[in-house]
Amino acid sequence: MIEKRYMHVNEEILEQNPSMNHGGEKMVSSLDVRLDMEIMEIPKLGAEAATKAMDEWGQPKSRITHLVFHSTLGTVMPGVDYELIKLLGLSPSVKRFMLYHLGCYGGGTVLRLAKDLAENNPGSRVLVVCCEIMPSAFHGPPSLQHAHLDILTGHAIFGDGAGAVIVGCVDPSGGTNGVVERGVRRYEQPLFEIHSAYQTVLPDSEDAVGGRLREAGLIYYLSKRLSNVVSSNIDECCLVEALGAAINNNNNNDIYEDWNSLFWIVHPAGRPILDKIDAKLGLNKEKLRASRNVLRDYGNMWSSSVLFVLDEMRKGSIAQRKTTTGEGFEWGVLLGFGPGVTVETVVLRSVPTTKLK
Repeated sequence: MIEKRYMHVNEEILEQNPSMNHGGEKMVSSLDVRLDMEIMEIPKLGAEAATKAMDEWGQPKSRITHLVFHSTLGTVMPGVDYELIKLLGLSPSVKRFMLYHLGCYGGGTVLRLAKDLAENNPGSRVLVVCCEIMPSAFHGPPSLQHAHLDILTGHAIFGDGAGAVIVGCVDPSGGTNGVVERGVRRYEQPLFEIHSAYQTVLPDSEDAVGGRLREAGLIYYLSKRLSNVVSSNIDECCLVEALGAAINNNNNNDIYEDWNSLFWIVHPAGRPILDKIDAKLGLNKEKLRASRNVLRDYGNMWSSSVLFVLDEMRKGSIAQRKTTTGEGFEWGVLLGFGPGVTVETVVLRSVPTTKLK
């Protein structure tokens, strides 16, 4: 059950912009109003998330070499990534990658891209930001005879949110990570390791979820088949392929026999999808606790959601005195899925909580 969500669009905004609150057979053109809001607010919310991540990281912002920013909405040139580096005071030479329109699987995509950038650019530190606010996805209540059930479903579960992480790679020379300030070395402390990343499109799924940006905003569709499409393909199409290298290289063949031997960072798309993934994989009740908690407290925040789940997993593991950041398990999987149906599967390795200060 979703208990609360956070949204930029409120009653005052709707009163000031009545074209956004129109429902019925014919929607009124309001795209300019919606885009202007997103272009203004996405960098601000993204900067809040990035600042929190960098404060916890504890290193000077001058060490940030790359920025990977995803937002489904808010298209503008230059992109909202350009505004973000100004708000954060980052170097103008930071290498920026702006991704739009990926939807809910974008949280996995940015981690996959950041991993490749960090591994192929020694010494780099990649700031990853996902920010979703949804003025373009909001539509006023339609009359009963013209009710768009997909839109009503979205209104019931979607929420705004932004998440950020810093991704780096161990110094190949064997040197110590961190910087020296006033004679004191400030160390970096990894929370998870990104072992591998894999993307695939599920078979016969192109009509399951998607959207079109129209004059009246984002008109999206959510098929009743979505939960079945994802759950029925999650093992053979996603997990077996993505986990192959980790299992073969570390002699963890028992993972195939019991998916409960992993920790799980699953996109909280909605309760039916989480329930069916649970059932398909035979997971214990508590295995998707982090995903269900984020869904309860924030709703489905599209690409930002898995970053919230990652944080919830880490904090919950420490609070419950688990031995690792992955609820006591060494290996885990992050699953992001969205339009396509495209699935991002990121294999993670936890770190011992005894290393965390």
